[in-house]
Amino acid sequence: MIYVIATLVMLAAVALGTPTEQLSSRECENLGFTGLALCSDCNTFADYVKEKELVSDCLKCCTEDSNDATTKIRYSGAFLEVCMRKLVFYPEIVGFIEDDKDQFPSVKVQYVFNSPPKLIMLDDEGQHKETIRIDNWKREHILQFLREKVKPMAAD
Repeated sequence: MIYVIATLVMLAAVALGTPTEQLSSRECENLGFTGLALCSDCNTFADYVKEKELVSDCLKCCTEDSNDATTKIRYSGAFLEVCMRKLVFYPEIVGFIEDDKDQFPSVKVQYVFNSPPKLIMLDDEGQHKETIRIDNWKREHILQFLREKVKPMAAD
């Protein structure tokens, strides 16, 4: 009897989307969950998407909500990675690279064959910390995000 109850409780926890493990940022990116997703976003996602496995994956890739969970995160630099052949399909990103990129000396453009447009955020040691797809971002959103998330370079 206790075994049956324990099994039902575990199944209920899985059905409600309780994360049992956290996935690495690379695994989350491969599943299509990139960026700074909060767990409350996954709960909202569950209201619209009824596929429990997809919601469960979201919960394994999210960050717990807190008052300033994402606003305090700052990066020392970033790579804007994009495929040069696909740039024609992303005029907002082209505009950013040509006109605005120089405002951010710690952001470098990297051309990688067949790569969708994304920002690879770097920590103080230059290590990859977060990958954020920016396929549908407008130029002003890229600017705002980088102003808020990338530390200004120290003057020499």
